[in-house]
Amino acid sequence: MSPTGTNDSGSNGTGASARTNAISRRNVLQLFGIAGVGAAGIGSLEACSPSKPNASGGNGGGSKEFHGAYPYQLPPKGHFNLAAGVLDGIQMATSPYNDLIYPSAGLYYWADKKWEWMMAESGTLDEATKTYTMKLRSGLTWSDGKPVTAKDVVSTFNLQWLMRQPPWDFLSDVTAKDDTTVVFAIGTPSTVLERFILRAPILPDSVYGEWATKAETVRKAKGSLDSGDGKQLNGDFQKFRPENPVVSGPFNFDVKSMTNSQMTLVKNPKGLFADKIGFDKVVLYNGETSDVTPVVLNKDVDYATHGFAVATEKTLLGSGFRILRPPVYSGPALVFNYTAHPELSDPRVRQAIAYVLDRAENGTVALGDSGKPCKFMAGFSDILVPDWVSDADQKKLQAYDKDEAKATSLLQAAGWKKTGGKWMLPNGKPAAYDIKFPTEFADWNPAATNAADQLNKFGFNITKRGITFTQLNPDVLTGKFDFAIQSWGASNHPHPYFAYVQDLYTFNYVVAANQGGKGMNFPLKQTTSTGPIDLKAVVDKSAQGLDLDAQKKNVTAAAMAFNELLPIIPLWERYGNNPALEGKRVAKFPADDDPILKNAPYADNFVIMYMYQGKVAPV
Repeated sequence: MSPTGTNDSGSNGTGASARTNAISRRNVLQLFGIAGVGAAGIGSLEACSPSKPNASGGNGGGSKEFHGAYPYQLPPKGHFNLAAGVLDGIQMATSPYNDLIYPSAGLYYWADKKWEWMMAESGTLDEATKTYTMKLRSGLTWSDGKPVTAKDVVSTFNLQWLMRQPPWDFLSDVTAKDDTTVVFAIGTPSTVLERFILRAPILPDSVYGEWATKAETVRKAKGSLDSGDGKQLNGDFQKFRPENPVVSGPFNFDVKSMTNSQMTLVKNPKGLFADKIGFDKVVLYNGETSDVTPVVLNKDVDYATHGFAVATEKTLLGSGFRILRPPVYSGPALVFNYTAHPELSDPRVRQAIAYVLDRAENGTVALGDSGKPCKFMAGFSDILVPDWVSDADQKKLQAYDKDEAKATSLLQAAGWKKTGGKWMLPNGKPAAYDIKFPTEFADWNPAATNAADQLNKFGFNITKRGITFTQLNPDVLTGKFDFAIQSWGASNHPHPYFAYVQDLYTFNYVVAANQGGKGMNFPLKQTTSTGPIDLKAVVDKSAQGLDLDAQKKNVTAAAMAFNELLPIIPLWERYGNNPALEGKRVAKFPADDDPILKNAPYADNFVIMYMYQGKVAPV
């Protein structure tokens, strides 16, 4: 499996972002005055200083380098228009290293539910006026020497409107009150909006201002992005290709040295907290798991977020690497084509499949100690379930532990029959299906293979179809599959809403219609044992308003329905198996019991956060 999780847009991108969720919309957010915004780190960042370098080790005496790995696209296909929603940017939106280049207003501690302030120094909700006010730090500077101001933030969010980004599901306007104060007018209050505001990478108005101004003009004129000037502007902006990146972070792209195998980020002394970071360069090796594995094994990489094969992990442990296991809050799932195979529309069939699969075995085969079967099967991470679902309701959630007798009973009740050790459908045809999976993903590939083997042993006829990862999403969105492996849950946001967007919308007709298909085509109006439910209405309401108790009711309703209906079947929850090399270039990484390891590695990456604080520092 590739390095990342899902992006914030609700669609899945290349490689890693195809996992968890890259529309690349994830511990409960304590937002908008529900619990206040934490100020964790204004002091910690300004008080810390990088560790003093040693005279020995891989960084001794010369340039202090951090070596990482993440997929990127080399120009000319890859480009430096890094506005949210623009395709084929040089780095994927889910890359944790983007936070070193275009920092956002804050980074979040998932365990402590507090913000570490970055480009901003505060954020405040005023419920009476339905506004959220962000105060930027004073004295911030772009790499071209110009000051960072509120105008940059306003331009950033006008571009997000132009690119149909999710903050504008909740915002009605954004304005600069003065050079360091931005006021966000809220149209639809939501507990998820603060994260959208504070985690948006801030872009320079000097580069994007012309486009942002045009977007604001269309927006204020209530223009459409589906026709006329708005549609034209959207299309034109996606073709915009700035040449020289202007950044506010402590590192910038070294464009001239970039190759297909590696890129270098060089220190930007004008950047945010540049004096607190002990590294002079960040070297990033390009590629998916198969590409970077040899480089990691050669100890040319200090830290990587890819999903490494079990055998590779054992080798790494034996050669001196630590393996860090942060929760990813998502994992692989079986996705079904309900149009091509209407027999799968009977929930008893899907429940039977869940009972057939030994998901603990599947996770272990695919990812060793980092593949953990779900206890609750609620559609979002087991870690988060206790924050949203009461103890009494948790006990109602079926774990679907392996039970072939139950599976047999359910299939027979659905009209299936077993003949000669093989299952036949109610229409007399064999239960024969292809399962598509990405060949390159070192965890999803064995997960699919093992699931197919288990189902075949039980009497299904499953044919394994490994295809290149770039083809899998288009095939699923256009309905060219029987079974497929896709991601469930969401690793970019701790609110369950985003997990259900991934589970129920991303590869369903809700999103697939934009690609000319229906995806799995699972109807979101369903009937459960407790009566009819409109899953889209329930999921949408789960993120609306500021009443956390009301949100919990909707999350619980979605969890109970998902658990009974199993529109997709989560195979297991992924934990990182991130190799971390200490003593060569990096002194040390966070301890295994450090609460920061509850952070999702693709959202508020703990290594990046500690690099800013000098806690991840050169030897």
